[in-house]
Amino acid sequence: MFRSTLLALGVLTSSMAQAAEVPPAMSQYIYDDLMKWVNDAQIVQAINAQNNLTDGLTEADIIARDEIWRAQLGADHSPLINEVVNAPLSTFLRDHMGNSAGRITEVFVMDHQGLNVASSGITSDYWQGDEAKFKQTYAKGAGSVFVDEIDLDESTQTYQGQVSFAVTDPQTGVVIGAITVGLNASTFF
Repeated sequence: MFRSTLLALGVLTSSMAQAAEVPPAMSQYIYDDLMKWVNDAQIVQAINAQNNLTDGLTEADIIARDEIWRAQLGADHSPLINEVVNAPLSTFLRDHMGNSAGRITEVFVMDHQGLNVASSGITSDYWQGDEAKFKQTYAKGAGSVFVDEIDLDESTQTYQGQVSFAVTDPQTGVVIGAITVGLNASTFF
């Protein structure tokens, strides 16, 4: 176990892309806490299930779904948003967020198209596939990590840094999606 953890950390260190310098406390939290659960079996299973459903979607289909999501923001009837935030995996994500002592502001999981699979809360859009958090992880391969600049996040109204990881199916070794964890910047300075 210890040896495989060191191997995973070595892969992580060699494939970390950064848009900004990472504070030492945040880096330690990424390695000591997040790496223990971002590739959990529940996450892998949920991504694989959604990949089977979204495999044949065209870019036009994806954009149409993203537009539906945006139209449902703040609406009384929001079935697509509810499907994501009420997914069983979303409870798992909220549990990790709740146990983070305020360090985690949001968590969301994406499939191989960059579409939301599960989320701790409502994201501002459904399709993440056109953003660095997805392009710098999923497209870069197994072990890829991307740490974005600290910025004011619209959905959480906090200054946060987002760290994103490629999610790999341990049985096939294939990257199947990605996960993004928003970290409350004030807790690391």
